Amino acid sequence: MKNKARKYINMRIGIIGVMFIVLILAIGAKAVYLQLFCGSWLSERAANQYATDLVTAGKRGVIYDRNHHQMAVSIGTTSLAAYPSRLQDKGSVARALAKILDLSPQRLSKKLNSQRTFVWIKRHVSPKELSEVKSLDLNGIDFIPSYSRFYPNKTLAAQVLGFTGTDGHGLEGVEYYYDKMLGGQENSLVILKDALGRGFAKEAKTEETRLTTADQAKNIVLTIDRAIQFITENALNEAVEQFSAKSGMAIVMDPQTGAVLSMANIPFFNPNTFGRFPRDSWRNRSITDPFEPGSTMKIFTAAAALESGTCTPSTIFFCENGVYRIGRNIIHDTHPRGWLSLQQIIKFSSNIGVVKVIESVGPDSLHRTLVNFGFGEKTRLDCPGETSGVLSSPKRWTRVDTGAISFGQGISASALQLVTAASAIANGGSLMQPHMVAAISDHNGRIIERTEPRVVRMAVSAKTAGIVKRIMKTVITEGGTGVNAALEGYSVSGKTGTAQKIDDSGKYARGKYVASFLGFAPADEPKVVILVVVNEPEGEHYGGIVAAPAFKKIAHETLNYLNIPPMLEQEKLRVAIKTEGTG
Repeated sequence: MKNKARKYINMRIGIIGVMFIVLILAIGAKAVYLQLFCGSWLSERAANQYATDLVTAGKRGVIYDRNHHQMAVSIGTTSLAAYPSRLQDKGSVARALAKILDLSPQRLSKKLNSQRTFVWIKRHVSPKELSEVKSLDLNGIDFIPSYSRFYPNKTLAAQVLGFTGTDGHGLEGVEYYYDKMLGGQENSLVILKDALGRGFAKEAKTEETRLTTADQAKNIVLTIDRAIQFITENALNEAVEQFSAKSGMAIVMDPQTGAVLSMANIPFFNPNTFGRFPRDSWRNRSITDPFEPGSTMKIFTAAAALESGTCTPSTIFFCENGVYRIGRNIIHDTHPRGWLSLQQIIKFSSNIGVVKVIESVGPDSLHRTLVNFGFGEKTRLDCPGETSGVLSSPKRWTRVDTGAISFGQGISASALQLVTAASAIANGGSLMQPHMVAAISDHNGRIIERTEPRVVRMAVSAKTAGIVKRIMKTVITEGGTGVNAALEGYSVSGKTGTAQKIDDSGKYARGKYVASFLGFAPADEPKVVILVVVNEPEGEHYGGIVAAPAFKKIAHETLNYLNIPPMLEQEKLRVAIKTEGTG
């Protein structure tokens, strides 16, 4: 019995021994495998457990105007950060920093008492704040070099430029649209942690990596001219203030190239401190906000009639003495008129007249011409948020709809679409691709890409465009609706616009109007096309009274700035005789 028990015990010991040997061999084999075949992988996993990457925005490219004046630059700043585990008396630190940095002590204390290895305290501190924090000589506070975006011209072209956030990425305007191109080097720091997750050091990544990413920063050269932008904003702001308007838009375009020379929006905001302004002021209304163009649309209706071949400038229409009934709807003119030629209909801005014109032409011809001018589709300007406006199919138009669209109701467009379409008339019928960026250069200033003028299509024939230009010149003459836009020494072609606004219920709101003036100068060889739009003016609401004087100021100062000489007296006489002969 004893022998059997001893054998049983020995057998158990043997089995256990064999198991231990197998386990030891398995552990040894696993150790050899990990050391020899998985060494690099394990090292990387270990490094990831005690090292964390911190990426800060690098230096962005410069945004210039067309004459290489700086519109947006990056300047070196310092941001404050903390390693909570290394701070002593976090409550006292939070109170001291909050007082210097104008922060909430409670929120800062919550940050400093968090379990995180690294926390931001404040991005882009001022030199005074930096000096005062350094004087505290606090352990666990870090000063991290960074870059901050600065706009030296403050509110000038703010909606066009946009701005960047605290992370250095573009949030609006050109900054957003070209963010990848403008984005500079990203400065990478490695935060080291101990076994308890506490940060104890930081080290920069290699210089080679920083140089490689720095090469990606590009500069943008805009078509915007800083001087013309200032002229435009100043004149527009005067009009908005004079008539206590809600907002305003104005654009100046080179009709031969489609380059946007200025794009102004009221109210202003300062992109250096964008957070202090309402979000509504950040929007580039000139491209994002559609509106009914009103009587400025009549020049395109006239173009459709002329292009169809059914009308000439002297073709006459009976304007019903100011009242015209279509079914249950009545169309009115501001001033009763009898028989008017097509040219006089545009000069006096007769709603009934253009309705009669388009009834003789038909809705399909009108729609086709409006599409050719770019209405109902985006212009594809290199700026974010563009609207396409609204131009419905002619199959859905009733007789009333067709008439309303002919004088600018029942259709919506952006300011950019209107000025681009008018540029086609000024440019002999060629619709140009509008653009806001003239060139892109590398970090050394070498041009690597240039925007060349591009014809989208022929909106109308050169003959039709020439006739419409001459008709538009009469709008500025005595008796026309645009006499307040007349320039001393320069001929002007233009058209007034007054449109009643639509309220939230879809009905026209009483007392709310959009006043506008669209034109170009000099009339015979246009150098600039200008649109001024004033939203909800008070007291007066007609485009010829509200917007035309602003157009006049912008045109006069811009032509002088561009050194476009005024006409000599002999030229004026010759133009006057020619106008009278074709009138």
